[in-house]
Amino acid sequence: MSTLADSAGPSRSDLPTIAWIGLGIMGSPMSENLIKAGYRVTGYTLEQEKLDRLTAAGGTAAGSIAEAVGDADVVITMVPASPQVEAIAYGADGILENAKRGALLIDMSSITPQTSVDLAKNAADKGIRVLDAPVSGGEAGAVEAVLSIMVGGEQDAFDEARPILEALGRTIVLCGPHGSGQTVKAANQLIVAVNIQACAEAVVFLEKSGVDLRAALDVLNGGLAGSTVLTRKKDNFLDRRFAPGFRIDLHHKDMGIVTDAARNVGAALPVGAVVAQLVASLRAQGDGGLDHSALLRAVERLSGSPVA
Repeated sequence: MSTLADSAGPSRSDLPTIAWIGLGIMGSPMSENLIKAGYRVTGYTLEQEKLDRLTAAGGTAAGSIAEAVGDADVVITMVPASPQVEAIAYGADGILENAKRGALLIDMSSITPQTSVDLAKNAADKGIRVLDAPVSGGEAGAVEAVLSIMVGGEQDAFDEARPILEALGRTIVLCGPHGSGQTVKAANQLIVAVNIQACAEAVVFLEKSGVDLRAALDVLNGGLAGSTVLTRKKDNFLDRRFAPGFRIDLHHKDMGIVTDAARNVGAALPVGAVVAQLVASLRAQGDGGLDHSALLRAVERLSGSPVA
């Protein structure tokens, strides 16, 4: 089978080799898009079924982080939070001790800006360059390779990484020095959470008013109230389907990041702080594993509506 690289660019052997650590909801389709673009991808994650999925897509499964990264030109990580990034990066079995000098580490996890700054500093001591490159777009954006990728780091590393990132996303921007990508991602998560909360409140208001909800959301999405959030989550609201594209648990973590970072720089987030508490409340009620559009369930509970 021909690949994009075979038909429209360098052969596979001319492309950098990639190690991918973390094959979850986002990581699996993203790594597969790199394989489709002609890259040789060796992956590692804790779940065997995810490794089987990678090999079925044409990648190579590794038995450890050290095995995955040892010969890689580029290491890409996509794990849930700062503790997981630190766990896979540091220590005798971690990335920094086992990747070769000159390798490029692209962390696409959503973590604290300070964790990214510290990682870049520690990696530099090992001769490894780092970019923080968190993404927005959810599972659908990962599958369709239309993610927005916000990057922090040096210009030369960004230029080197750009062809790889272009196989994963549509909007790719260097936002500043190390940690800047994470700062922009925190702002993204603030906007998304507030937007979902507003949509959820509108849904309950419309239903209690007896309006045709589908018709209402269609017309709202065609005007100034329209948004990517409403486009992506409209069916979740209509059908009460909350299979995780982005879990409440993870958005709870991200709201903690943005509220803490805002406090550190002296920025007031009055609406964001309220939504952060609503996300935390939903998680405390056992809905942490659901998609963040399940904020609708919290509004329904507050409004005395049945919760499916």
